[in-house]
Amino acid sequence: MNKKIILVSTLLIFAAVNQSCSNDFLDVKPTEAVSATDVSLYNNNAGAESFITANYAKFLDWNISSFSWNGVSSITSDDADKGSSPGDTGSDKDLLDALNFNATMPSFQDVWQGNFQAINRSNQALLFLPLLDKADASLRARLIGEAKFLRAFAYFTLVRSFGGVPIVDHVANPGDEADRAMLLTKKTKEEVYAFIENDLKDAIAALPDKSAYTGANVGRASKGAAYALLAKVSLYEKKWQQVIDNCNLVVGYSLTPNFADIYKISGENNQESIFEIQGKGGQSQPGIQQYSQTQGARGAGGWGWGFNTPSQNLVDAYNAAGDTVRRDATIIFRNSTLYDGRVVPSTVENPYYNYKCYSSNFTGDDDSDANIRYLRYSEVLLMKAEAMNELNQTSAAAPFLNEVRYRAHLPKTTAVSQADMRIAIWKERRLELAFEHDRWFDLVRTGQAAAAMAADGKTFTVGKNEVFPIPQSFISEAKGLTAQNPGY
Repeated sequence: MNKKIILVSTLLIFAAVNQSCSNDFLDVKPTEAVSATDVSLYNNNAGAESFITANYAKFLDWNISSFSWNGVSSITSDDADKGSSPGDTGSDKDLLDALNFNATMPSFQDVWQGNFQAINRSNQALLFLPLLDKADASLRARLIGEAKFLRAFAYFTLVRSFGGVPIVDHVANPGDEADRAMLLTKKTKEEVYAFIENDLKDAIAALPDKSAYTGANVGRASKGAAYALLAKVSLYEKKWQQVIDNCNLVVGYSLTPNFADIYKISGENNQESIFEIQGKGGQSQPGIQQYSQTQGARGAGGWGWGFNTPSQNLVDAYNAAGDTVRRDATIIFRNSTLYDGRVVPSTVENPYYNYKCYSSNFTGDDDSDANIRYLRYSEVLLMKAEAMNELNQTSAAAPFLNEVRYRAHLPKTTAVSQADMRIAIWKERRLELAFEHDRWFDLVRTGQAAAAMAADGKTFTVGKNEVFPIPQSFISEAKGLTAQNPGY
């Protein structure tokens, strides 16, 4: 690299509050030449932190955590329906609901583009942080760990959604043919998972425990978050002992006694929380762009667009389990009163709405203070139980499953055989983690998708729908370096 000139895809990533990005799918085309003198302006602790602030800020954007992601991760599943008004398609949410996927749908483009933009911001940080020798060395080491965690987090979304994708491990020089191939060549799913594992191992070595963060730093990626995500990655790879080993290293957490409290503002980043996307809300306080608004109750007396509504299938699953605790904390019912006294009248359009995204303080605002809970201690317990059961440690797995059930005021599991315990754990994940962006991917990884979709009146095509189509715009840009996923 030229020591005097450093190519950077966007100078605006240095601004902590700036969330704009280029229109390029991978957000890699250089638009600025930054001199070594300009970089020196960031050669201090605040400058170093600004790189990672920009990295976190990306996860507040519309195209990575909001409308399209709700469609891809939730509306596709048996937990949710499109919702809203019958004639409002939400651009393609009706197609997602019906599993009529195609490569030109904007929701797939958003999820692809948004996550590669996040990866690029991690790569920018990893390029520049080692150069900032006037910033505190221990701070820089921690920030590098955060950048690797966030890169792994984005890649985990991509590999679950699309299977193999390009591995972009550094800021590309657009004049370099090898870098062009890196940007446009799909790697195998196994290669992507290996890359994620390596990033998380590096993050674990660099990150502090959650308890080390105070004040404005609360919510940053921690060692526990990296261990928990590595356990979850291992779950998808069926590396059962590695799941157990990493779950055992997630320490210092406990279940929130009252399940409903998790999703209130007072429950954000609490003792159960391992990693959340942080929304603030209010004037000049960024939230996750329209995350709450697009899912809020629609119609007279409502406050939102009404998309991603709980399905009758999910309501029936709660009722069949006798699980009123989690049902009533997950689902807003028409003609009911919420915890803050808000009345949901009979005039709203849909019978059910997502309670876990509700913001009491900024109801209906574009940016709310609702966080997205991505990793919780209850999931660690369920992952450990699943892995132990798969290793024929069924009786030893039961207490971890029961710990989650007891919090929901349910009795201990009656499952005794490995097969029954497997089904019990899968059902528990559904009831515990509904609307936390896991259901579709759980159905696919466990082989339940075809049967579950059929029970919900949808057709899942085995050998095709396990992954989504790669956006056609990227396929065209790749010019033969990446082939479309089978069946699309």
